[in-house]
Amino acid sequence: MEYSQATQRTIAYIEEQLLEEISFDCLPSNAGYSKYHLSRIFKQETGLTIGEYIRIRRLAMAASYLLYSNASIITIAVTLQFQSQEAFTRAFKEVYALPPGKYRKLMQSLNMTEEENFMESSGQVKGWMLSGANPELYQFHTDDQVFHSGKRSGVLYSTTANANNGQFATMMQGFLAAGYKGKRLKMSCYLKTADAAKCGAWMRIDNSMGDTIQFDNMDQRAITGTSDWNHYSIVLDVPEESDSIYFGVLLIGSGKVWADGFRLEEVDDKVPSTNMLTQTSLPKHPANLDFQME
Repeated sequence: MEYSQATQRTIAYIEEQLLEEISFDCLPSNAGYSKYHLSRIFKQETGLTIGEYIRIRRLAMAASYLLYSNASIITIAVTLQFQSQEAFTRAFKEVYALPPGKYRKLMQSLNMTEEENFMESSGQVKGWMLSGANPELYQFHTDDQVFHSGKRSGVLYSTTANANNGQFATMMQGFLAAGYKGKRLKMSCYLKTADAAKCGAWMRIDNSMGDTIQFDNMDQRAITGTSDWNHYSIVLDVPEESDSIYFGVLLIGSGKVWADGFRLEEVDDKVPSTNMLTQTSLPKHPANLDFQME
């Protein structure tokens, strides 16, 4: 999807420059569009303006600094390009409902309790489950040190460095398709990877017989190696015979992937489908029956 590529290039540039002053004039040339067109594409893809995206990412970094560093609040504010401690405190409180100082004290005390209970709760994430061909070779839980926004992300990783490309696991969930029948559904999320052999977001639509009728797992645009947070999306039609919808993040082989900010929304026909099941359609007529063509 051409628009998604522009959004991904823009986010990649922003992520590299989060601790610097970001010039909006550099963004269009980086993505290949005019400033107006890029702003419209970015908002359409992510649900956020470019300015809002930069703001929530800097505030998420601030939350991490507050929890896992001894940096003063003014130092964090200046590092993340806020004009003053007062401006930073005001912005932080709007998102996290607490001023930075109180957030630091409260969350650090909560984290100590969570760490004590980690072994009991590991792998149990409300609404999500670990599945795949080899779930015993992978772990899935939440991560409150690495996240895109908010307070935590979901992380899936192999427990052995020797996992091969025939082994895979997924963090996933499913829901009934009734509310989306006859519509085009877009699932998007933010992913970050570390030494990933191959991974990506995925979505599948099944009928009542359990047959898959729409599917995409980003196989032709998979993420490999180490990458910073970026935005990925899948678009599928939900036929009338649909019964259930499943989605998640797939990790094939070794490595680690973090996921955050999942979003499901109805889109119109102007947004191209990414359905992999229709990408190899049959020809209208048979060909080369006498093997004379090379």
